[in-house]
Amino acid sequence: MGRRTSLKPTDRRERQIEKVSEIVAGGPDDDPPMSVVIDAALAHLIQSETNICEAHDELDPATIQKFNTDVLGLRYRTEVQSRWR
Repeated sequence: MGRRTSLKPTDRRERQIEKVSEIVAGGPDDDPPMSVVIDAALAHLIQSETNICEAHDELDPATIQKFNTDVLGLRYRTEVQSRWR
C-alpha cells in the first residue's frame, strides 16, 4: 500500500465517515474519535472478507452472491475479489 494519498475530507467521504460514526457510536450522545471510526471500518472489511471466504464451503453460490458488496465479492465459489480499485 502506498502512502501517497492523503485523507481529503470530500463531501462524499464526510458523509461516509458520519454514517460509520453513527454505526460505531455507543448511543445518540456518543461521538467516537475518527481513529476509532476508521479502525472499526477496517476491522469490518477484514472480517467480511474472512466470513465470505469461510462461507463458500457451506453455502451455495446464489446465497453467497447476496453478500457481495461494492468492495468484496465472491465469484464462482473460488476466490474473493476486491472491486474497490
